[in-house]
Amino acid sequence: MRSYWRAGDPPRSLVVMVMPPDARPEEVTRGGPPEVDPFADVQAFLREVGVRVPEILAFHRDDPEGGLVVLEDLGDEMLETRLLAGDPPEPLYARAVDQLARLRARSEGTAPRCVAFARRFDRELYRWELDHFREWLLEAWKGARLSPAEREVVDREFDRIARSLEAEPPGFTHRDYQSRNIMVLPSGEQAVIDFQDALLGPRQYDLVALLRDSYVELPDDLVERMLRRWLDAFAAAGGPRLAYGPFREGFDLLTVQRKLKDAGRFVFIDRVRGNPGFLRSIPASLRYVREALARRPDLAALQEILGRHVPELAR
Repeated sequence: MRSYWRAGDPPRSLVVMVMPPDARPEEVTRGGPPEVDPFADVQAFLREVGVRVPEILAFHRDDPEGGLVVLEDLGDEMLETRLLAGDPPEPLYARAVDQLARLRARSEGTAPRCVAFARRFDRELYRWELDHFREWLLEAWKGARLSPAEREVVDREFDRIARSLEAEPPGFTHRDYQSRNIMVLPSGEQAVIDFQDALLGPRQYDLVALLRDSYVELPDDLVERMLRRWLDAFAAAGGPRLAYGPFREGFDLLTVQRKLKDAGRFVFIDRVRGNPGFLRSIPASLRYVREALARRPDLAALQEILGRHVPELAR
């Protein structure tokens, strides 16, 4: 995993990012590592379309022991820490949503020479992530085993979710656009970090990461306002005007897929990588799934089976 070190004292400090040779998520590197460095490549694209990102001051990637990147120091204030300090959430999320809508509108329908546009969420990747939940949360954590009849239904419903999400219009997707990856600068401007895993995905994906954050739970009325705000900002930035109803249905379906994956991933990180720190975020992830399933009656059969083995998902 990457590690970060601060060198020097503010305001002249720098951040050194250490990248071990295996610092590549297996989900987005099928077929081998990309020819270019994803961090530098995506950073250049985001800067070009007007997103505030840390400046790269030096880059050393040829060491077999791993790479070093020297970055501008953006400080310690994340969206999460500002919320914990008592800042009102609405202005913080409004700014994050507006930036996300502009980014999506400016990048949709384009094909720049950026690694993010050469890889995408597809049916296979969605299924891999859903099976990650089954393997690690359901089986490893809960000790459950689906019966053959249950497994048939779950596989069918997971396939249906994957196919439906694959059919959504693809565009630039940060993948982890959430409270710990949005830095709040002294001016109030928000900078984006941890973007190296970007790829093509549905319009709602980064909104799920932001508004269904495993680390910060938001009231439902704020979530709805932010979804409507994104739709307005997306249209104002040149994107098509989208209806709220179908857009919300896609948001809820992605919530089911993404937060099931997150719950399984948190167990994997504990059991395989020896880091239990994310286990505390499992309850929120499962609550998000349960709430989204309640808004998707077409997934009632899936909820009934998963709820038998994971009570947190039961109606």
